[in-house]
Amino acid sequence: MDEFEGDYTLTASAWDELLWVWKRTDAPKGCKVEILQGLVTVAPYSAVAHPLVQAPLQRRLHEVIPASWGIYQRLALACPARSELYVPDLAVVPERGMKGEDEYYVPAGAAELVVEVTSAATAHHDRSTKAAGYAAAGVPLYLLVDQLAPDGPAVTLYGTPLGGAYRVLASVGFGSPLELPPPFRLAVSVGRQLV
Repeated sequence: MDEFEGDYTLTASAWDELLWVWKRTDAPKGCKVEILQGLVTVAPYSAVAHPLVQAPLQRRLHEVIPASWGIYQRLALACPARSELYVPDLAVVPERGMKGEDEYYVPAGAAELVVEVTSAATAHHDRSTKAAGYAAAGVPLYLLVDQLAPDGPAVTLYGTPLGGAYRVLASVGFGSPLELPPPFRLAVSVGRQLV
């Protein structure tokens, strides 16, 4: 890619151009910048409910993952084939998957589990765009903590990605246990607090 003085760039592809814009997007601290459906987007700062779900879940996951795996908040995961880049609330990625072609993101397919916690600003993309993108990238498990689900707060585990789509492996209301399959083998219950 060639950069010229001013705002003009000459890129090898539309994906390279999107990445160039994404890397240079100046957003307020705490906001996340993603590429969704070919557009660079900025989501507002997450509410307190996000860390109330993330932190206990992250602690529980650390109990069962191999030592060579990490759990990352806001790690950029790229899906170039879809011209998308997501910044999930949690991503479980083996150390070998952290060695990508770019210092700013890793391939989405490197993740073993991705967790998204919905908010009013992100619910639509968390339920549809990102679910399809993670499935297309081959992420084995996608856990959606949907505080705004139409039938009441729910936790849905998606898996068995095939042809860019997931199967629903389990769906429970807040407060009910949900079993994560191997390699995690962990029962979680999300409500006001994860137990």
